[in-house]
Amino acid sequence: MTVHFIGAGPGAPDLLTLRGRDLIAACPVCLYAGSLVPEQILEHCPPGARVINTAPLSLDEILHEIQTAHAQGLDVARLHSGDLSVWSAMGEQLRRLRELDIPYSITPGVPSFAAAAATLGQELTLPGVAQSVVLTRTPGRASAMPSEETLANFARTGATLAIHLSIHNLAQVVESLTPYYGEQCPVAIVWRASWPDERVVRGRLGSIEGLIDDTMQRTALILVGPVLESEDFDESSLYAEGYDRRFRPQSADSPFATPTDKSEP
Repeated sequence: MTVHFIGAGPGAPDLLTLRGRDLIAACPVCLYAGSLVPEQILEHCPPGARVINTAPLSLDEILHEIQTAHAQGLDVARLHSGDLSVWSAMGEQLRRLRELDIPYSITPGVPSFAAAAATLGQELTLPGVAQSVVLTRTPGRASAMPSEETLANFARTGATLAIHLSIHNLAQVVESLTPYYGEQCPVAIVWRASWPDERVVRGRLGSIEGLIDDTMQRTALILVGPVLESEDFDESSLYAEGYDRRFRPQSADSPFATPTDKSEP
């Protein structure tokens, strides 16, 4: 028996990975985060599967369901939205499973920031503009922030910021970032990225607060940084003529040249 933690992706049912789909189809028990995982993904469950929405359950209640399945020798598909590596509450479940000596596996999913970038038609790292993406959030009721993990500290780097779970703190976000990025820095807010009712609002730090309303809550991602508008960026050397690389050595003296290349006149 194994508990398979599966990232169900950002919302669109067809953004589920093939591995995730196949694991769901093989598990007679499915625990899913009903507030964020689309019901269409549950169509991959096998006939007769026990399907449980964990949104109203406590951690102890979720573990009770897993222990029940474990006692019966039944594999469990444990579905979370997006990818499991950030803000999934998977870590506390894994710790309990290790204490109980219950096996588990982890299958990654498409993260919300990647879905938002796709919606915007945007690369978040552009040569000469930004080469880092910071995934962060503001403090909330469920989780505090470590003292050094502040928006101001991240903003000092000039990186592209992907600010999750913070639309309710938009005023604080603007106040914290404006001294570093400036009022004219582009901002994009993507609400329910990849869902059928997805919405996008573009603006600038100095005006973005006036462009959204109270209907954009919870699942909105705030992206901030010059890359969101930059067209004046360097081209990558990766595909440049004359760039010596493993798959395109430029001379027989290249460290990437094969014996055949070195023997040619």
